[in-house]
Amino acid sequence: MKTYKYPNKDTWQNLLQRPVLEKESLDTIVVEILNEVQSKGDKALLEYAEKFDQVKLESIIVEASEIETAKKLVPQNLKEAIHIAKQNIETFHKSQKGEEQIIETTKGVKCWRRSVGIEKVGLYIPGGSAPLFSTILMLGIPAKLAGCKEVVLCSPPNKEGKIHPAILYTANLVGITKIYKVGGAQAVTAMAFGTESIPQVYKIFGPGNQFVTKAKELIQQEGVAIDMPAGPSEVLVIADKTSNPAFVAADLLSQAEHGADSQVILLSDDEHTITQTIEEIDTQLNLLSRKKTASEALNVSRAILLDAMDACIEFSNLYAPEHLIIATDNASNYIDQITNAGSVFLGKYSCESAGDYASGTNHTLPTNGYARNYSGVSLDSFVKKITFQNLSKEGIQNIGSAVELMAEAEGLDAHKNAVTLRLKSLK
Repeated sequence: MKTYKYPNKDTWQNLLQRPVLEKESLDTIVVEILNEVQSKGDKALLEYAEKFDQVKLESIIVEASEIETAKKLVPQNLKEAIHIAKQNIETFHKSQKGEEQIIETTKGVKCWRRSVGIEKVGLYIPGGSAPLFSTILMLGIPAKLAGCKEVVLCSPPNKEGKIHPAILYTANLVGITKIYKVGGAQAVTAMAFGTESIPQVYKIFGPGNQFVTKAKELIQQEGVAIDMPAGPSEVLVIADKTSNPAFVAADLLSQAEHGADSQVILLSDDEHTITQTIEEIDTQLNLLSRKKTASEALNVSRAILLDAMDACIEFSNLYAPEHLIIATDNASNYIDQITNAGSVFLGKYSCESAGDYASGTNHTLPTNGYARNYSGVSLDSFVKKITFQNLSKEGIQNIGSAVELMAEAEGLDAHKNAVTLRLKSLK
């Protein structure tokens, strides 16, 4: 983890850069996958399972018997932890439901907006060495609360052709029954266009590597909605002399272990805090089961010493981190200055892990700088907002002449006539 001391602002742009794969190679691979899945359907999915997951599957469909077996394999204490997280996530997302308000904009003209669940949604859940069953809670719970009629879940199988028991248990817990053993860009493509086994959906959610992200980007161009554009996961921690270096190091490592292309950034106005934190990183890193992955992420990560906390906030807003931790005693003082971040964690005890699992907020967040213009997943992500209006005789008389004048000025005679005929009928 390289340290930069008091960099000039004209060099900040270089320090804001994220690690990326070579674009041309990435595009070529993913475009080929999209074409193969669209043309060959389930056959392509089975071939890719053998190629990428090293498993020869008879079927990509998860049967009910597999779910029942998985329930027995998940330890009781983990089940209880998942239930605690489920309850908190439900509580927070239920609070996002708003009451429909009918607004009378003019006497006789009533307008309102209604939330309607997206009928068919697809959830991508990464598996492999880090099976993200927590993401099922983050996506499945608001999908069900929103009233989505069909929820499809794809997750890659292991070399035995099975999906991690905790993923199947959690999916069943939130009421998801259509589960498929498909990973990567091929899963995104299958949900976007449909295959013999996997239904086509209208919107796709879920994190993934750069191949998954590229597939989401490409299917969006074909008219299928996605939760948000994204890249590898990231955290930015702001610390000062009141921070606990061991806590800060643990937060940085908790993000670094996600993947070799993850990035962690440490900002501080205190050099001693940076030095102590890096020492703690070296100590804690040796205890991690994912030491190699975290080490690779640290190679593309940075510690930056700036001259004031305000400068740290300014840099953070430019970086627009997925996760922002302000690990200081007076963290709440900076709330109003934060303009770009996916999710913010305030104070020494608000670790990112809490938000990742059980505090209640959603952990599916914009990365790669998209926090400048995207929000994290919420209940609203799973609904469409449909507006309604109802004009009475009095209402069309009150605004009719204004509509006629505006339509005429734009040269749209038929628009004007639609009002004129109604007004004449009332005379």
